[in-house]
Amino acid sequence: MTSPQWLDSWSADDGAARVRTLFAEAFGDDGDPDGVWSAPGRVNLIGEHTDYNAGLALPVALPHRTYVALRSRTDGLVRLASAQAPDERWETSLDEVTPGVTRGWGAYVAGVAWALREAGHEVTGFDAVVDSCVPFGAGLSSSAALECAVAVALDAVHSLGLACDDAGRAELVAACVRAENEIAGAPTGGMDQAASLRCSAGHALLLDCRPGLSALESADRVPFDLAAAGLNLLVVDTRAEHALVDGQYAQRRATCERAAAILGVSSLREIAPEELDVALDKLVALSSDGDGDVLRRRVRHVVAEIARTGEFADLVRGGRVGDVGPLMNASHVSLRDDYEVSARELDLVVDAALGAGALGARMTGGGFGGSAIALVRERDVDGVTAAVQAAFDEAGLAAPGFLLAPPSDPAH
Repeated sequence: MTSPQWLDSWSADDGAARVRTLFAEAFGDDGDPDGVWSAPGRVNLIGEHTDYNAGLALPVALPHRTYVALRSRTDGLVRLASAQAPDERWETSLDEVTPGVTRGWGAYVAGVAWALREAGHEVTGFDAVVDSCVPFGAGLSSSAALECAVAVALDAVHSLGLACDDAGRAELVAACVRAENEIAGAPTGGMDQAASLRCSAGHALLLDCRPGLSALESADRVPFDLAAAGLNLLVVDTRAEHALVDGQYAQRRATCERAAAILGVSSLREIAPEELDVALDKLVALSSDGDGDVLRRRVRHVVAEIARTGEFADLVRGGRVGDVGPLMNASHVSLRDDYEVSARELDLVVDAALGAGALGARMTGGGFGGSAIALVRERDVDGVTAAVQAAFDEAGLAAPGFLLAPPSDPAH
């Protein structure tokens, strides 16, 4: 059997040294960077495709981070280099950053500066280099980690003061979401950026994504001490490519918005679980394009997933983290059957992990590839990992990657 491939995180010193060395190679002729900043990827415990439906989500920050060495400029020029794209030096003027026009990986970076400017902050150009141990394309928010590392860097070099408290970090979240939605063109919700900027070590972040809530009302840090419960959160990168800009994600979001309009509500969050059956029947009756069944299944997932997320958080608050497994399993079935965003590889991880003794398992992230998670007793980590690896070997699939996800620190 193929040996499991573990995807290790870097120490802060190692990450900083990597980007300082890269900065010297790329831009060192003009001096050193002003500093190094980093931000984590995230894994979502439960609450998938709920953020853009004004629902609940429950992410934790990964120990795996994206590191940025940055030096401000007095002009509007942005020059970028990345260890992940060594042959793709990226350059633009901030004055040329425009929705629908700016392209390439640098759009996620320059877009943050654009969004901060749009919010009224004075931001100039900069030189920056990037390196990351957040698995790319794994549904673990590598793009949000990049945006948020740049956000705290620009906040620091321009003395904006936003990263100093939670309300200010919520403003940085908004800027990063605008960068991803309007400049990079990925129609995601705000869960990824909120996790990267607002999570804390040892806690999950219960996000209430209803519009109009204040920064402090919309996020609740829920103690999530896995070690004390003798548990680990195992993340499996299936290596099945995950992309949010290929139309499928946008299609799901548009379907939910259409369903809300048919039901006469501003968002699917307004549908209470006890009202779900009536709402589903109404969707079928009022749908005019023959897609009533699809609308019905999408709405059923969203409403039920919001309820599962609240129940998950309540169990964790009550010290019953070992009892959340059935909620994870139900979430995966719903994402697979009603929302139709799973994939063969994700289903394989879930089935193999549960068969080897995991307490619960589900796909995580936007879907269509990416990663799955399993809640595993510490003594069972090796056995579950081996079972998943064996299942991939038997199916003739490329080897997955494995990592453990203790709830970790936010961008800093």
